[in-house]
Amino acid sequence: MKKLLARLFAVLLVAVIGLTGCSGGTSGKLTGDYQQDTLALIDSLRTAIELPNDSPDKLAAQSEAKKFINDFASRYRRDDSVAGLTSFTTMRTALNAIAGHYTSYPNRPISDKLHERIEKEFARVEAALRRGA
Repeated sequence: MKKLLARLFAVLLVAVIGLTGCSGGTSGKLTGDYQQDTLALIDSLRTAIELPNDSPDKLAAQSEAKKFINDFASRYRRDDSVAGLTSFTTMRTALNAIAGHYTSYPNRPISDKLHERIEKEFARVEAALRRGA
């Protein structure tokens, strides 16, 4: 009976955390200020992309960037005040390109052509943020 109650409690705890969210991980990086969060995400992604493949920090930077992407998308994708902004739609395009690459080629570095495209999109996002769009 004790084991059953312990399991039931564990399942209930997991369900509550799943429904309410957990405050661990990189969610502390998000400030709620869309412009600041977007610029921080771009900075994190640039760091992860530009590190040399033999760098001991490469995997940690990529892991942190993935968590940051998930937190960012979770926070802003349903925010109507942000969803229509040029900066947000362009940022989603860049994120989709990065995700597509790592899904198809997880062990390969980002090609020069894709890197150039992502940098152009980041520049467009930064320009749109300066304009307030």
